[in-house]
Amino acid sequence: MKELLTQAEKIAALLKARNQTIAVSESSSGGLISAALLAVPGASAYFAGGAVPYNRNALVKLMSVAEDRLRGQTPSSEAYAMLKAQLVRNHLSATWAVSENGVAGPTGNRYGTAPGHSCVAVSGPVERTRTVETGSTDRLANMYAFAAAALELLANALRENASGEAAPPRQ
Repeated sequence: MKELLTQAEKIAALLKARNQTIAVSESSSGGLISAALLAVPGASAYFAGGAVPYNRNALVKLMSVAEDRLRGQTPSSEAYAMLKAQLVRNHLSATWAVSENGVAGPTGNRYGTAPGHSCVAVSGPVERTRTVETGSTDRLANMYAFAAAALELLANALRENASGEAAPPRQ
C-alpha cells in the first residue's frame, strides 16, 4: 500500500492546488485506488466518491445508467474502462475520473480474458486509456498492479494538463 500512497500523495497535491475533484470506478482492484486516494490527509477537498461496481448489475444500479448504454461493451476492454470513467465522472460531477476493470485471477473470466489483464482509463480535461498485462495469476499482486497502473495513468494525465484547466463532464 505504501507504493500506492506515494503516488496518491502526488495526485492529491495537484488536485488540491487546482481545486479539482476525482471520482473512482474500479472492479478488480477491489477499492485499492479509492483507498490510496482516501489515505492522504485532506481527501475531502478532492475526493468526490468512488464505487466498486464488480458486475454489470452493480454498475447499472450504482451509476444509474440505462442498460442499453452498456449494450455491446466488452468488459476488460479500454472502451469499457473509458465508459466507466465517464459515467462516474458525470454521476459525481467530478473534474476527473479514473476507472479500472479486469481480471485479478487466479482464473480468467467468462469472456475468455486471462488473469493479470486489466484496462484503466482517465476521463477529464485529458482522456487516456491503458491495458495492463501482468502475466500472473496472483490475485493480490494483480490487484495492486492494476491500482498502481490506474494511479500512474491519472498522474500522467494531470501532468499533461499542466494548466489545470477543467473541461465540463461529457453527457
